[in-house]
Amino acid sequence: MHDDSKHRHPGMTPVNDSILTRESWKIFQIMAEFVEGFERLARIRPSVSIFGSARMKPDHPYYELTEKIARQLSDAGFSVVSGGGPGIMEAANKGAYAGKSPSIGLNIQLPHEQTGNPYQDISLSFRHFFARKVMFVKYAAAYVVLPGGFGTLDELAEILTLVQTGKTRRIPILLVNSAFWEGLIDWLRDKLVGEGMVDAADMELFQVLNTPEEVVDSIFSHYEQRGFEPSAEEREILLDL
Repeated sequence: MHDDSKHRHPGMTPVNDSILTRESWKIFQIMAEFVEGFERLARIRPSVSIFGSARMKPDHPYYELTEKIARQLSDAGFSVVSGGGPGIMEAANKGAYAGKSPSIGLNIQLPHEQTGNPYQDISLSFRHFFARKVMFVKYAAAYVVLPGGFGTLDELAEILTLVQTGKTRRIPILLVNSAFWEGLIDWLRDKLVGEGMVDAADMELFQVLNTPEEVVDSIFSHYEQRGFEPSAEEREILLDL
């Protein structure tokens, strides 16, 4: 029997076979999440992904604003995709649910937190953040980002990076509520642009808006000359997302 222990790197820790087996089977679970997501979401275009804090109560102005935005987008013909949980996510699903187009929730299984809201025409459940994040991007015609915490900032940074690097197509990235975002934008301009970490032109990857009407108008303005369907070149890019 061949003994490969002599060839093992001195810094490597031996791995139990049962752990390797579990890791291997995990691949099939991940594949299943992607397959179900692709199959169920490919037909809901055009869609808009909406992000924001899970902590906002229904009487909060951000919740009410999100619900209005989602309702107007739904009535304008956009499916609305949110994280499926409470707060801004619920407001997005609720507004879309009351409108003409589907309300989609991409729920994430967390140890102590998220439970799905009841305003979802299509509900998907994910164990893995990375699989869920692909679904937010892959079929989105626009990103609408309400005030939120680390998860919201993570999604914002993700889409900015993908567009900046050409790993996804250019879509409207709309930050809603200028008073909330102005400090971050000043920092991006002063530090990232000022110290040469991003180009000044990268600040044009997003817009800052305040009203539901501005959000809807901005999205239609972006697509009025080209239509909502990805071009052949963009479809190739999205295949490699």
